[in-house]
Amino acid sequence: MYKKRKVLLIIEGKYVWTYFVEDGEIAEIHCSALIEEKQQTEPALGNIYIGKVKTIVENIGAAFVEIQKGVNCYYDISQAEHAIFAHKQGKKTINIDDELIVQINKEAVKTKAATVTSNLSLTGRYAVLTHGNTRIGVSGKLPKDIKETYKTQLSALKNDRFGLIIRTNAVTVPFETVAAEIERLREEYKKILDTAQTRTCYSCLRSAPPAYITDLKNVYTEGLEEIIIDNKELYTDIQKYFLQEQPELLALLKLYDDKQLSLANLYSTQSVLEKVSKERVWLKNGGYLVIQPTEALTVIDVNTGKYTAKKKRKDAGFQVNMEAAKEAARQIRLRNLSGIIIIDFINMETEDEKKTLVKELRCYLEKDPIQTTFVDVTPLQLVEITRKKVRKPLHELLSSIDCIQLYNN
Repeated sequence: MYKKRKVLLIIEGKYVWTYFVEDGEIAEIHCSALIEEKQQTEPALGNIYIGKVKTIVENIGAAFVEIQKGVNCYYDISQAEHAIFAHKQGKKTINIDDELIVQINKEAVKTKAATVTSNLSLTGRYAVLTHGNTRIGVSGKLPKDIKETYKTQLSALKNDRFGLIIRTNAVTVPFETVAAEIERLREEYKKILDTAQTRTCYSCLRSAPPAYITDLKNVYTEGLEEIIIDNKELYTDIQKYFLQEQPELLALLKLYDDKQLSLANLYSTQSVLEKVSKERVWLKNGGYLVIQPTEALTVIDVNTGKYTAKKKRKDAGFQVNMEAAKEAARQIRLRNLSGIIIIDFINMETEDEKKTLVKELRCYLEKDPIQTTFVDVTPLQLVEITRKKVRKPLHELLSSIDCIQLYNN
């Protein structure tokens, strides 16, 4: 049975806050600056540029590509074999002053530069067109029969320039809808390549849509009931986007204009933000998690805390662990944690307990829309997880804009 889903878009100060609500509980939080507040020249995730190779560091297999004057980004030179060059300097695979088409695929984090790739990716609601990877792929979350049908129907599009990935959202729509979107992505891909031949270095060939539009493009449609917006101008902008790109979702748009109770207060978003800014997360049974992000990884420590039955039951630790597994998976998604994540569960008494806990945790992690991988359990009973980094984790976002103070003003 599908979860009941809603999306809230709330303007606070200079920012648009996007909340994904599942079965009445906030599951994801995203934040982006309003369009008018962003500099038009500011590099953004997904933008495509003609960049220039400034430095090559052979011993780490990297180069630094300048996409704007003074803005250098990290580039993995193993991708250069399939790169699209606007201007080539020498016979080597990649040379200083080569000009090539690159896309920002990771935002700058603290002291680390943004990362660019020449494996371009054009993302639609139902499909992704990929340059550099010519495989025809289908989301692993789709049923086996649907996966096989898509692979058969798309086999005629196999070529040596680009590939396609069918997204999970395609499960709810007919093939004709997906095929029409693929054709739009192919036309956009061709336009980018053609335009690059006549543009100068540092040109932006494609500006990514605002982050809140991308968020709406990525939300699962199964069980989606409403997209509620608390601002008339934002509502109009999103309505225009849906008219062009996703007319099937227009009926879900709702403008919230209650003057007595704000949308933020109705869904207690301030309370949620305050809780996710804290290290300690209490469990219903009295146990708690301590979540500590570090430079290298994130550690989640599980504690029995005030567990009421801990003196009466031999399996008290196991009971806390089972609830902690569900809450840890929820917090990983809610806080947008990424990279290496270590969970220190309470030591388990038997092998059966460990297997049951691992099975439960895997089940919760598989529901995360972002690629999350259960790696292993170490001899010290530490659980190792990795999660793909797409955007800044929530704790960095909150510290950079001081949103709790913003909400209190």
